[in-house]
Parts: sequence; structure tokens; C-alpha cells
Amino acid sequence: MPILIDGHNLIPHTGISLADPDDEEQLVKLLRRYALHGRKKTIVVVFDKGVYGHPRNLNGHNVTCHFALPPDDADRELMRRIRQIKRIGEWEVVTSDRAVAGVARAQRVRVVPSDVFARRLFERPQPTVQASEKYQERALSQREIAEWLAVFGVDEEEDEL
Repeated sequence: MPILIDGHNLIPHTGISLADPDDEEQLVKLLRRYALHGRKKTIVVVFDKGVYGHPRNLNGHNVTCHFALPPDDADRELMRRIRQIKRIGEWEVVTSDRAVAGVARAQRVRVVPSDVFARRLFERPQPTVQASEKYQERALSQREIAEWLAVFGVDEEEDEL
């Protein structure tokens, strides 16, 4: 499920300070880990302009960042993007801003409050299938052991010395 995130709205809920000059980069690192750690999420995060954007390109690892350009701010950019969503059932919007959430709900896009999503960022993902559930573990037979030893060029008699 693709996720559209109100970046500066989410930052304070993660323990990162908005006063930190690298707050956007710190959030993006958390989002990358979330996107890649067994979830395969596509994330679009929108920030206010700050100092006309971030000095580094923060895109990558399933996370795309956008900085609102004046005269717009992140809220207007988010609302514009929400209105352009075609597959509404596939997207989530992460924000606690009432106006942004209102536009998302009017478009029938699922809204996740920033504090709720922040908790998700720090949850450990659960594996979907345990290896022992999928495959029955069993001991190798003597024949199988001999075959593997031959594959790796190990002589059983030499190994016992």
C-alpha cells in the first residue's frame, strides 16, 4: 500500500526535534527502514520548503521526498496530491492536520494519524511464515551426508583424523 506522509507533521511524533537541521534526513532514514524491512512499501513524504529544500537528495530505497515550493506549503501540496490519487483504496495518508485529513477523507483515502504511524515505525515486523512451519526439519540420511561431503570434496576418513 503506498503511503503519502505529511513529513513535518510526523517528525515530532518520532522523537526527532523539528529544530534539528537534519530532521528531514533523520525521518527519511526511519521511513527507508520501514519501507524495506519486509514491508515493500512505497512512501512519498512531503515537507515544507525549509531553506528551499534539503541540500541533499533524500530519495531512494522506496522513499521519495518532495519539498513544497513557495508560495505553497506542504499542506497545499499534500491536498493537491491527494486529489490526484486514482486508486484510492490502495493509498494511506499520514497526517494529524485537520485540513489535510479532511481532504483525504472526502476523497475516501484512508487517514492514519501521525502518532499512530510513528508507533508503526518502531515496531518489529513479524515474519509471515516461519521456516519450520513451511518445511519439516529432519536429520540427513547417511547417503545424503556422503553426497554433500563428495560435493565439497571432503573425505570422511580424513575428517575423522
